[in-house]
Amino acid sequence: MDVADRKILDLLQRDAKTPIATLSEEAGASTASVQRRLKKMREDGTIVSENTVIDQEKAGFDVTAVISVDLERDRIDEIDAFKRRARKDPQVQHCYCVAGDCDFVLVVIARSIKDYEAFTHRFFFQDKSVRRFRTSVVVSREKTSSFVPLLDET
Repeated sequence: MDVADRKILDLLQRDAKTPIATLSEEAGASTASVQRRLKKMREDGTIVSENTVIDQEKAGFDVTAVISVDLERDRIDEIDAFKRRARKDPQVQHCYCVAGDCDFVLVVIARSIKDYEAFTHRFFFQDKSVRRFRTSVVVSREKTSSFVPLLDET
């Protein structure tokens, strides 16, 4: 990845609707070159997706929970099954398999505490491989981002 690629990606992270002409001008590359670079980065998986970011509270999701999860055993089939369930569940925003005090850390959104409780019953209590989970409810969101710092901005 060269400087032009980094500049293009930096601009697109800030606004995925940035016109090709602007990307071309800012990156110092022709529009054809920018289009080729974008095609390559989409094909090789550098650009994973281009999404619309929605304010979850305006969409009716008032609760965010950070949850540490311990599984009963370190069996690969149970770990893989848990990962698949987390990937499929639309309320699970992030799922990290971690080393340390627990096996997984999840970030989950819910419409209300009652909705969160229903999630825990469905996702944790019905799964015999879950030994325990610990929840921290988010009081305020100070920063959420999937931004990857590509340029030296010191």
